[in-house]
Amino acid sequence: MLALRLSRGSHPLVLLRRLLVAAASAGVGFLLLCTLSYAVSGPHPADPAAQRLAWCLAPLAATVQFAVAVARTDPGTRPRQGLSAVGLGPVRMSALAAASTAVSGALGSAVALLLFLHLRGDLSGTPFDGDAAELLAAGEALPLGAVFLLLALVPVLGAGAAALALRPPRRRTGELPGDEPEHTTGAPGGLPWGVALTAVGVAVEAYTARGAGSTGGAPGGVLAGWTLTAVGLATAGPGIVHLCGRVLQSVRPGAMRLLAGRALMDDARRIGRPLGVVCAVVSTLIAASALAGERPQPFGPLTALGAVLVAACTVAALLTSAVEARQARAATRAGLLELGASASLLQATALLRAVVLLAVFAPLTWAVAELAALPLRR
Repeated sequence: MLALRLSRGSHPLVLLRRLLVAAASAGVGFLLLCTLSYAVSGPHPADPAAQRLAWCLAPLAATVQFAVAVARTDPGTRPRQGLSAVGLGPVRMSALAAASTAVSGALGSAVALLLFLHLRGDLSGTPFDGDAAELLAAGEALPLGAVFLLLALVPVLGAGAAALALRPPRRRTGELPGDEPEHTTGAPGGLPWGVALTAVGVAVEAYTARGAGSTGGAPGGVLAGWTLTAVGLATAGPGIVHLCGRVLQSVRPGAMRLLAGRALMDDARRIGRPLGVVCAVVSTLIAASALAGERPQPFGPLTALGAVLVAACTVAALLTSAVEARQARAATRAGLLELGASASLLQATALLRAVVLLAVFAPLTWAVAELAALPLRR
């Protein structure tokens, strides 16, 4: 109940972000229900239902990532001074964030179920002249346990991921409650592992996609390769952003380069992983569009929905992480303004950070896309 009250009294932008999470949850729930209806409609040796379910994992993971990013920027579930006295400490606030995420996911799952039943004709009539009902196996009975299990994936996984992401850090020996953790700007680890995973993912994707193009199928190896690539870029993202900040403030930097470099180093962990995931998604879309006219497309009518969900959720998660980074820098920005820094300098610093990240990640995205598509070109 407390989570519902906090949701109802939130800022309109916060409510909009939660509604976007609900919309993404509805899209993923609809895809999962369509996969279930495809499975119960009969055996499909050429296109197994398990393979279609595996392709739903990418929209599911992107939706959970977006839900966690929204939970991290929710001011209603952020620990504040004095709330511990009334039983709302960091652990309870993280539980509230998880509950709010579960509410948004459950709302989207309910919408997905209603839309699915309406298109099947189970509620009233058969829209679209019965074409959608035929696609969704309207004449077959769906197992209720499987329906509720699939619809519960986004609320449960989103709530669990939000609780893990917002769990309070462990206090060190001798540290008092309320002490702020020491702020460090060290080199995030994972850059070598991220590069290795990306290379392996591109190789696996290219090898299995060659077989997919020749046989007309879409093996799960393509999804495995893309997953390795996405994990590798997400792992390497913080290190790349941190390295950009270090290079930017090297060789006798001025005030603007120094501020921009330090900000990139501070925000490396917040925006590095979402940037890496966006890089993986965009590179996959570029490679797929480049090969669209060269290979047969064994994709169903719901592939576009899954692609839109993945792209929209990853971009939204990146923008939300940028909002989180801006919120974290609010005190620093206010201190610089008090010390006499001009607002134009801070705006130019933010523009410089964006230009540097674009100059680094845009060629990286293009290079990964070319490497993935090169073995498939004849």
